[in-house]
Amino acid sequence: MTTSSNSPNTSRLSRAWNSDLAWSFRQTPVAMVSAFVVSILILGAILAPLLAPYNPFDPATLNLMNGFTPPSQPNAFTGDVFVLGTDDQGRDVLSTILYGMRISLFVGFAAVFLAMLLGVTLGLMAGYIGGWVETIIMRIADIQLTFPSILVAMLIFGIAKGVTPPEYRDQMAIWVLILAIGLSDWVQFARVVRGATLVEKNKEYVQAARLIGRSQFSIMLRHILPNVLNPVLVIATISLALAIIAEATLSFLGVGAPPTKPSLGTLIRIGQEFMFSGEWWILFFPAATLLALALSINLLGDWLRDALNPRLR
Repeated sequence: MTTSSNSPNTSRLSRAWNSDLAWSFRQTPVAMVSAFVVSILILGAILAPLLAPYNPFDPATLNLMNGFTPPSQPNAFTGDVFVLGTDDQGRDVLSTILYGMRISLFVGFAAVFLAMLLGVTLGLMAGYIGGWVETIIMRIADIQLTFPSILVAMLIFGIAKGVTPPEYRDQMAIWVLILAIGLSDWVQFARVVRGATLVEKNKEYVQAARLIGRSQFSIMLRHILPNVLNPVLVIATISLALAIIAEATLSFLGVGAPPTKPSLGTLIRIGQEFMFSGEWWILFFPAATLLALALSINLLGDWLRDALNPRLR
């Protein structure tokens, strides 16, 4: 009984392990190292309350006497030792990085999901329905492409924050940031999905679905969408790194995450104020974490693009 009940799961795992994608992953050391780094950083962010030595955003735990403590050296006044040092407020840098990554990753994943949802929906409509629907959607996309995405994000952030009541601005800042980055990045999803849909809608299986009376919505959702997901996954992986960098840029400029919930970008902005006064670690460690996270995700996206492209096999 046990063997028969476990055989389907074993078979699925075996097929997954022996698939072309898994084989390509095992044969690409860069992808394996990148996946390891991303996994460690994401787990560190998720488990921050358990792994962080201190809660850096709890004022009751802060001691200003610990401010500007160098890494792995005892503080001159309290004797406390911090692995990555402390900032100007006495906050443990390691703890601020772990908690700051939670904000950066949450904003990145949520913004990419919003951009993907909006871009895939509009791309499917533009490619399948065509006509004036396609013209309107793609002209809007073309207009948005004429502006740098970071400027579009800043504009959306400013408008959304302006219409938010002042008493709720700090509480809504993260959600406004997600909205701004998501609305600035949907174009690339829409353009790729539209192009793939134009190819798929003329194939036999779509024509057969029309003949049996399937609705346009059903054809787009159940037949075309699964066949255009490969490039979407690649774009989503690369867009995640770009979204994290966009969040860090906005926070560095002071229009992103609020000081009460600092992200990696906010920590870098704080650190650069002390870069030339000798306290290099306040800037270096958050910046190195952001670099490792964005670079690893980008390398994973490059590998996924090559692995899912049959022309490159």
